[in-house]
Formats: sequence, structure tokens, C-alpha cells
Amino acid sequence: MGAGVMQKKSGGGRRRRRGGAQPISEINVTPFVDVMLVLLIIFMVAAPLLTVGVPVELPKTAAQALPSEQEEPLTVTLTAEGAVQIMTTETPREELVSKLRAVAAEREGDRVFLRADGAVPYSSVMEIMGALNAGGFSNIGLVTDIGGPTLDQTGD
Repeated sequence: MGAGVMQKKSGGGRRRRRGGAQPISEINVTPFVDVMLVLLIIFMVAAPLLTVGVPVELPKTAAQALPSEQEEPLTVTLTAEGAVQIMTTETPREELVSKLRAVAAEREGDRVFLRADGAVPYSSVMEIMGALNAGGFSNIGLVTDIGGPTLDQTGD
């Protein structure tokens, strides 16, 4: 793959019959570098697409986005059917607090994002927020879509 044969050159333009071909002892790294650059580009393009993709219809608000942080944020999702998911793993409600405690023990920060479908009753959202608090997460961010009503009477 990376080895080749190099011809010995003798003085005067004559070729010698014996020992005329020697293997090249250098490895050609150019194909390896090409493959690595292609993989780097693929991962750079694919990385932003690997976000949590549980389909929920988020309510729209006029709130600004939260600042980003170093650690990947924990996301808890409450679907329209009432199912609870930690990141992408569906979790029964009775096991939610114990799993959140286990996750909180492994994480540095206490920030968690709660995504709830707009059709979910307010009481269900508050139950999940109580479970998050009991699980060790006190910094809860509610995820919404932008472009909702501002409730501002000045018309700005």
C-alpha cells in the first residue's frame, strides 16, 4: 500500500543486473492524511446535527436564549402523550427522581433544560420540575421557541 520499489542508479548510465531493485523503507502518509481530512470535515458537519431530537411542539415566547456552557446540558423532555425522556431515554415517572440523582452525581453543573410540549397541562410540567429539584437540579431552564407574543403594549 505504501511501499514501492526504487531502482539503483549506477555511474555512467549502466544498469546492474544483481541488486538493481531495493524496497523503499519510507511509508507514504499522503493517503492517510487525505482520509483523515475527509473524516474531519464529515465530523465537523455532522456534530451540530447530533442534538437531542425528541419531537415536541414547544410554546413560543419572547424570551432571549440562555448563554451556552462547557458541559453538554442535560435535557428532560415531556411529550404531548405525557412520556418523560432524559436526553433520548424514556424514563417511567416513578424512576425519574432516582435516575436524576444518579445523573447529578456524575455531572459538574446543576443546569438542566426542560422541554415540554405546549399541549401538556401546567400541573404536569410542575410535577417534572419538582422531580428535577428533588433529583438535585436547581438550575432549570425552560426551553421554548422564539417568535411568540411579547405582551408588550408599547408595540415595540
